[in-house]
Amino acid sequence: MNFGPQHPAAHGVLRLVLELDGEVVQRADAHIGMLHRATEKLAENKTYIQALPYMDRMDYFSVMANEHAYCLAIERLLGIQVPERAQYIRVMFDEITRILSHLLFLGAHGLDIGAMTMFLYCFREREDLFDMYEAVSGARVHAAYYRPGGVYRDLPDVMPQYAASKIHGAKAVAKMNDSRSGSLLDFIEDFTDRFPAHIDEYETLLTENRIWKQRTVGIGVISPERAVEIGFSGVMLRGSGVEWDLRKKQPYEVYERIDFDIPVGVNGDTYDRYLVRVEELRQSNRIIRQCVQWLRANPGPVIVGNHKIAPPPRADMKGGMEELIHHFKLFTEGFCVPAGEAYAAVEHPKGEFGIYLVSDGANKPYRVKVRGAGFNHLQGLDEMSRGHMIADVVAIIGTLDFVFGEVDR
Repeated sequence: MNFGPQHPAAHGVLRLVLELDGEVVQRADAHIGMLHRATEKLAENKTYIQALPYMDRMDYFSVMANEHAYCLAIERLLGIQVPERAQYIRVMFDEITRILSHLLFLGAHGLDIGAMTMFLYCFREREDLFDMYEAVSGARVHAAYYRPGGVYRDLPDVMPQYAASKIHGAKAVAKMNDSRSGSLLDFIEDFTDRFPAHIDEYETLLTENRIWKQRTVGIGVISPERAVEIGFSGVMLRGSGVEWDLRKKQPYEVYERIDFDIPVGVNGDTYDRYLVRVEELRQSNRIIRQCVQWLRANPGPVIVGNHKIAPPPRADMKGGMEELIHHFKLFTEGFCVPAGEAYAAVEHPKGEFGIYLVSDGANKPYRVKVRGAGFNHLQGLDEMSRGHMIADVVAIIGTLDFVFGEVDR
């Protein structure tokens, strides 16, 4: 039987061919490639900066985490040190991205299994997080905010505010603008104050819900040994009880200075992976608060001062010939990267997301290879589905939490 690609729980572009005995799955054969857009090949025909926005369009729910791995790989080849303030901004937005991704998982997974309210609750909080994206980059989804050497610009001192309209009167708008009267950091801090209560709401709806537990407990069990063998990472690995997190085991940026815990599961089933993701929402909130405190106290540059790699400030570019030339050369020709190879991986919301770059000394990458987390998880779908009912396949697809922009690349 064909399960998808039109089936909404098949996430649009997964065609799953199921062999069934009645309603029990004997085999699940995943057919991919319906979203293939040749990201790796396209990146080899663009300068390093021009290829950056392609990263946004892979896992399009974990945008800045994709950019982060790409920028780290370039920085390793260039041998440059990113300013400390930029490192804290990157860590903060990595965790904002993690919350964005996990909220989409929670809302869509709930909707797949029949809990419609979850979708509405989760998307309510996602709006605030998209406002943070928009404040720093001008875009709500495809941010292109991280750059080789730092980030595009510093955090803004003001947040955009709502205006009164036919739908919202002056009194309602004043209340909506309460958290927007200060800087972006004020807005983020206000969100971190409110968010734990919202996580409690999610847990009230689901964690001890009898129907939710019937649909997730004991479904899609994967042992820790098998999870390691298949190449699982991130929540899929931690849900089976393996305490592996690149932020702790192979720290990058400033993660070693930040206090947070790694939640792990016990049974390796769909329910445990749900619990791990919910706890990660709390831990990410904790990391963001620490970053906000540091960023308040420590102003400074947010990108390297070398104008062969990073553009000069816009005001200087408009007032000086040399800066204008730097800007023009950088965005037309890009920069040359020393010959060599580098691999950089980040603890992406979905797992280990890595970029392998090979440079031949030109202004374009000679080879780009992406290690997508969801791609590896997809190979576990067959054995996780065997012996379960068709309805359980929906829960297993949801718990794998893959995004096909990154699977098909």
